[in-house]
Amino acid sequence: MNEEKTPLWRDERFWQMAGQVLIVIILLIIISYFGNNLNQNLEQLGIKFGFDFLDRPASFNIGDKVITYQSTDPYSKAILVGLLNTLRVLLIGIILATFLGIMIGIGRLSDNWLVRQISSIYVQTLRNTPLLLQLFCWYFAVFLKLPKIENPLTFLNSIYLSNRGMDIPWPENTTKTWLSLALIFISIIVSLLLWWKRLKLIENEAKSGKNLLYIILGLSVFSLLILIFGLDWKIPQLNAQIGFIKGGLNLSPEFATILFGLTFYTAAFIAEIVRAGIQSVDKGQTEAAKALGLKSGLILQLVIFPQALRVIIPPLTSEFVNLAKNSSLAVAIGYNDIYAVANTTSNQTGKAIEMLLIVMTTYLIINLIISSIMNIFNRLVQIKER
Repeated sequence: MNEEKTPLWRDERFWQMAGQVLIVIILLIIISYFGNNLNQNLEQLGIKFGFDFLDRPASFNIGDKVITYQSTDPYSKAILVGLLNTLRVLLIGIILATFLGIMIGIGRLSDNWLVRQISSIYVQTLRNTPLLLQLFCWYFAVFLKLPKIENPLTFLNSIYLSNRGMDIPWPENTTKTWLSLALIFISIIVSLLLWWKRLKLIENEAKSGKNLLYIILGLSVFSLLILIFGLDWKIPQLNAQIGFIKGGLNLSPEFATILFGLTFYTAAFIAEIVRAGIQSVDKGQTEAAKALGLKSGLILQLVIFPQALRVIIPPLTSEFVNLAKNSSLAVAIGYNDIYAVANTTSNQTGKAIEMLLIVMTTYLIINLIISSIMNIFNRLVQIKER
C-alpha cells in the first residue's frame, strides 16, 4: 500500500527552505540597492570605483616597517607594510597578554594577601578605564618623558631607553641564526608532544612520566643555550656625542605604546577569564589531589588547569579577537598599522570606499583565522565522549 505524500504547503521542510531562500533574496536586493546607489553617487562626484590606484607610487614615508620600503614604492606595498606592522603587534601582544593574564588570574586566587590585592587592583583599574586613555598615558606620560638619546637609561650595557624608543639586542639575518631558530622550534614542538604524553601517563605510569619530565627539562636547557649562544646577536652601541645608537633593534615609542597598552589592557580581561575557569573546577578535585599527596603547584598544573581550559578557551577567543580589533586605535598615537596607512592612502587618492573594503576584509580574515585556530584548540581539550 503506497504511502500518501504530504502536500507541499503542509511540508515543514519546504517552508524552512523557502524561508531561507527568501531571506537570501532580500539580502541580495538590499546589497544591490545600496551598491547601485553608491555607484551613482560616485559617478556624480566624478570618481570611478576600482583598485587600479594600488600600482601608483605611494609618495609618503612609513616610520615603522618590517620590510624595506620607500616613498616611491606603490600603494600596494605600503598597505603590505601596514599589514605587517599590525600582525607584529597582534602576535607579540597575544603571547604577552596571555602569559600576563594567566599570572594575574592565578594571583587573584593566591593565598598571599598582598599578591591577591595587587592582582585585584590591577584588574579593576585597567578593566574600568578606556583603552584609548591608557594609550595616551603610555605615550605622553611614559615613553615621551624618557631621557633624550644623548643620555638614555641603560640596562646591562645592552638595552637603552630613550624618548626615541627602546633599543634591544637582536640577532642578525644569517644562516647560523636561522638554523638555531629551527632547532629551537623543533625542541619546542617535541617538548609539547612529550608534555601531552606525560599528562596521559601521570596517573598510571608515574615513573615514565617523571622520565619524560627530565627529557623536557633537558630540551628546555638545550633551547636556552642555543638562544643565548647560537644566534648572531647584534648588541646596540651608543654614540653619545652624536646622539645615535647603532645595531640591535629599535622599538619606536609608538610601537611600544600600542604593544604595552594592548598587552596590559587585554591581560586584565584574560585574568578574570582564568580566575573564573579555575573556580569552575569542583573543589573535590583539589581535595582528591591533596589526598593523593600532590603539591599545590602540581595540583594546579595537572588537575585544575587542564579542566579549567574547557571553560577558559571560548571567552579567551573573544579577547584575542578584541585585541585584534583594538589594535586599530594605534592610529591615535601615530603608529603606522594598516588602518593608519589606509587612512593616508584614502586621503591622497580619494578612494575611501576601496580602502574601507580592504581594511574591513583584512580584519575579517585575521579574526576568522584567530577563531579557527582557537576552535581547533578548544576541540582538543574537550572531553571525548564514547
